[in-house]
Amino acid sequence: MKPNNSQQRGQAMTEYLIVVALVAVAAIAVYQLFGQVVRSQTAAMARELAGEDGSEQSSIAQSAADAAAGQTAARTLKSFTGNAGAGQ
Repeated sequence: MKPNNSQQRGQAMTEYLIVVALVAVAAIAVYQLFGQVVRSQTAAMARELAGEDGSEQSSIAQSAADAAAGQTAARTLKSFTGNAGAGQ
């Protein structure tokens, strides 16, 4: 049985809504993953757009980025094995 046009439109709309929801969830996850750096940069931009000084938020973002870079540099593949390498 061949689906009619209204069923196809409903299916297309459902698929579209699922894709939009997945993109939204992914965007929220990325925003949470980058954490303080993104929040501080966003706050600095918002203050600058409001005509205020955003240098404090910019320095907070820079220190958070430096801390994240330090943590990244200290990590190796063994860091991600969890407790498996604890006995070594």
